[in-house]
Amino acid sequence: MLLPLLLIAGACSHQGQSSEEAKGSKKTVIYQSENGPVEVPAHPKRVVVLGSFTGNVMALDVNLVGVDPWARMNPRWEKQLKDVPEVSDENLEKIIELQPDLIIGLSNTKNVDKLKKIAPTVTFTYNKLDYLQQHIEIGKLLNKEKEATAWVEDFKERAKQTGQEIKDRIGEDATVSVIENYDKQLYVFGNNWGRGTEVLYQAMGLKLPKKVKEKALKSGYHALSPEVLPQFAGDYLIISKYDDTDNSYMKTRAYQSIPAVKKGRAFVVNAKEFFFNDPLTLDYQLEFFKEKFLGKSEEEDG
Repeated sequence: MLLPLLLIAGACSHQGQSSEEAKGSKKTVIYQSENGPVEVPAHPKRVVVLGSFTGNVMALDVNLVGVDPWARMNPRWEKQLKDVPEVSDENLEKIIELQPDLIIGLSNTKNVDKLKKIAPTVTFTYNKLDYLQQHIEIGKLLNKEKEATAWVEDFKERAKQTGQEIKDRIGEDATVSVIENYDKQLYVFGNNWGRGTEVLYQAMGLKLPKKVKEKALKSGYHALSPEVLPQFAGDYLIISKYDDTDNSYMKTRAYQSIPAVKKGRAFVVNAKEFFFNDPLTLDYQLEFFKEKFLGKSEEEDG
């Protein structure tokens, strides 16, 4: 589905680990998960992520041994993940081979009971926590709460400042829409469904068009036809685009007639880079918005 909650798995068993890894894995702590207490390594060394949280683990500099296909599809992570196997929650044998000491998934990850026999397994319900609290929670799980909290505070400050600069430039009441064509269906997004929505609406405080607020705020997204897209278009458009998808809606009269498109205020992003809301992606999204709305980058800022 949308937040392609395609889940993927990683594996464990402490054989074949270095003495340092084994030592790190043996000391355990109790993590209070949404499903109750879980005994996890105090310093995880071999983490498998089945779901949306690969970027959170990477941002906290914890070693990954298996990630889901969506993480592997992100061109910006190609280098960091080139030696990390792609895994799935249905391929338990592969996960066992990877010898994970911790598995992180989503609440709809399959085979959780079997995964728990491979390694301590912690799942999160997507959007149960807000995107920043989610990172702090993963920080707690990985014994990196201090680092996660420090990043969150810094990000909030940077995003708030950038948001104010953007509002000063485009007007306090200017609206922004985020749209995406996924699997032959057009969507518009609310304020918490990745694709930069958290940065735009929550961190920077930019405004959703009224129609988007009505239809997508509660559910996170709203499916629509190209014909009605102009009704949902803000003064600015962020277009999350998959190059391997039919994007012919962008050639339609309805799309071409949108004022934001006519005025050059439609900014196209690579959907595979913009998909998630982890720290690595959030920083990239913030930089993109700074460049597009203000015509400057952090380097020029500093």
